[in-house]
Amino acid sequence: MALRDELAVWLKDCSKIAILGIGNPLRGDDAVGMEIIKLLKGKVPRNVELLECETVPENFTREIKEFNPTHVLMIDAAQFEAEPGEPRLVPPENVLGMTLSTHALPLSLMAEVIKDSINAKVMILGVQPGRIEFGEGLTPELQKSSKRIANILISALNDFIK
Repeated sequence: MALRDELAVWLKDCSKIAILGIGNPLRGDDAVGMEIIKLLKGKVPRNVELLECETVPENFTREIKEFNPTHVLMIDAAQFEAEPGEPRLVPPENVLGMTLSTHALPLSLMAEVIKDSINAKVMILGVQPGRIEFGEGLTPELQKSSKRIANILISALNDFIK
């Protein structure tokens, strides 16, 4: 199923969504979540909160609780043996086979905290990185993929969140 179709199913009953961009801006493609958040700014409905979490999404728990979304989407680089830039929408309980980026708290645990505290639906949008060594900037494949993913998200959010 295409990413937009998967988002349509997941966003079916969404009234407010928090989107967390996660990653280390000093580790190449690991910053893909942060880049997508930047591309979304000013292009999504008002009931979408965009958070640039870098490597510490747990530091944004209070902001997420105060916003009280029905849905939370965490965007992060994830190793799942695909072509660089390939996105995959994954329920947090299914991330065991993936290596997620360089933050301390596992996203599956962060998702549990969110579910327990505000009863939101949580999903992870993993993007296969090409390079995560130290160095700033995304590879050309991830720059292109970030724009494509951001455009899919903008379209889905504007169509399905009222």
